[in-house]
Amino acid sequence: MIQAQTLCHFFGRGQLRKQILFDVDLSIQPGEIVILTGPSGSGKTTLLSLIGGLRSTQQGSLKVFGQELRGASSSKLLQLRKQIGYIFQAHNLLSFLTARRNVRMSLELHSRYRRSDIDQKSAAMLEAVGLGDRLDYYPDQLSGGQKQRVAIARALVSQPRLILADEPTAALDKRSGREVVSLMQKLAREQSCTILLVTHDNRILDIADRIVHMEDGRLISAAADQAGLIGSES
Repeated sequence: MIQAQTLCHFFGRGQLRKQILFDVDLSIQPGEIVILTGPSGSGKTTLLSLIGGLRSTQQGSLKVFGQELRGASSSKLLQLRKQIGYIFQAHNLLSFLTARRNVRMSLELHSRYRRSDIDQKSAAMLEAVGLGDRLDYYPDQLSGGQKQRVAIARALVSQPRLILADEPTAALDKRSGREVVSLMQKLAREQSCTILLVTHDNRILDIADRIVHMEDGRLISAAADQAGLIGSES
């Protein structure tokens, strides 16, 4: 599903050029739930954005769905992004659209869905995340946990092959955070998709099949024992 080899990344140019990722090697299999941990500034979000085709691969090799992303054209990256569901810390909902319309946007990117089915699919996914009675609510009428549920519905409604989640519980309390990741895990399993989740939240590490730890732009444990790492993080 994901194969990175000696992946490096830099920000800036000339004397201001700074290396962010150093020779990252990472392999993620279809159906895995992998959590990426590490301190702020360690390169986790940069790695996630490269895998998601949101930044261009500069050095090394990065394959997603078997396709090499280094040197990939804009159209190829666009097609890649259509197969990925993104969930962010800030949920990134459009405030002027209802929950249903925010979810619809994800389906409208795909020509394979008939317009007559889009509303039904959007409503069904919001029902699945427990918001069947909030279809026509705007984001400012929803709690933090409910907004993140809409974001999950938006990410999963098109049945992507891969989910990339960046700190999805950071703005939530313990109960809401647990509910959100458990729901993401359940729906992803049902749809047989892979999850790569960046988090600082030690309370949700147990959902992972595997935990990968990053420090200073380097992966220091790409196949760590989950229980051992949980103990070292707490």
